[in-house]
Parts: sequence; C-alpha cells; structure tokens
Amino acid sequence: MKFDERPLWYDVVTAFPPHEEPRYDRPAPRVPVRQIFYQEDTVRAKFHKSGKATFAVNLLDNNNRTPTQQFIEMYQNLSTQGALDDEQVFTTAMDLLEDKMRQQRLDRRPSEGVSQEQAKLPSVPEDSGKTVKLQDIFKD
Repeated sequence: MKFDERPLWYDVVTAFPPHEEPRYDRPAPRVPVRQIFYQEDTVRAKFHKSGKATFAVNLLDNNNRTPTQQFIEMYQNLSTQGALDDEQVFTTAMDLLEDKMRQQRLDRRPSEGVSQEQAKLPSVPEDSGKTVKLQDIFKD
C-alpha cells in the first residue's frame, strides 16, 4: 500500500492498537453509563416546562447569551442571596427575565422620528442597479 493511499484510521490504529481484536461478532461490553447532571439542569428543565420559554435562538451567535442562560444566571444570583425559597427564587427570576426581554424589545423599536409604515418597509438602496422591465424583454 502506498503511503498516500492509506485509510484515515490507519495512523490512529497503529499508534493506539486495540486491546482485543475488533470483530463484528464479539458482544459489546456491558459498561454502566453514568448519568451526568449539572446543578442548573433541573432549573433549566423547570424553566422550559413552564411554557414561557418560547423564543427563537440563533445558535451561531456566541456573543449574546440566550434567554435560558440569562434566566439561569439570574436564578443562581438570587439563590445565593438565600433570602427566598426555591419557588420564590424561580418566580422572581422569571419576572426579572420578562422585564429584561421587554426592555430589549423596546430598545429595538425604530426611533420616534420614523413613521410606523416606513419602519415596516424593507430598505432598498436608491442605486440598486439597472432595472429590467418584462415588456422590454419580449420586444421584437
């Protein structure tokens, strides 16, 4: 076999050979799978079960925190203060998140100098290039 024609897995197998021969008819080992839960997973599940987590999230945006991440952060901050029980911390964090989301929506609204009709229209640059009329295409 030429060096350039070797399969991708060849270098890995030669560097780390398996302990047992890999065969298709060998039964899979019974290894218990550990359940991995983080402390905030229960809060996240309760937040999403509440039905108020109905929003779109851009997964490609790494700069902004998702509403779920913001809620968990608020919940953890309130729970470390220790003045409230878990249910009150949850409702307070939910109210704070709703206020924050409402404020973000108000900040995104167009300025008062622009009318509502102009704000809804998509902006088209004035010099968008040559326009072609359908009548001109079919002229003989």
